[in-house]
Amino acid sequence: MTKLTIVAFDGARHDFDVQTGTTVMENAVRNSVPGIEAECGGACACATCHVYVDEAWTERVGPPEAMEEDMLDFAYDVRPTSRLSCQIKMNAGLDGLVVHVPERQA
Repeated sequence: MTKLTIVAFDGARHDFDVQTGTTVMENAVRNSVPGIEAECGGACACATCHVYVDEAWTERVGPPEAMEEDMLDFAYDVRPTSRLSCQIKMNAGLDGLVVHVPERQA
């Protein structure tokens, strides 16, 4: 199990123990985190699971792949730390990961 923190737009922190191999989006949906809509169910076919990776974690999480980068063009208020939460798989190296939910999804 690894630790994951999702900070909602209103500042509410949602702390979870999650299984390795699951995505940030799966855990957000499973735990009804507000602001993560995940309309495509994790197929990287929408931008409704957009999050900002906390700056302390951006290097470990890494940059988006080409398909994800294309989908981020449809996200609201994209920033350098923007990622689609369906594309971030939890692993031991991401134990303690913190992501922030934007004001709204596209």
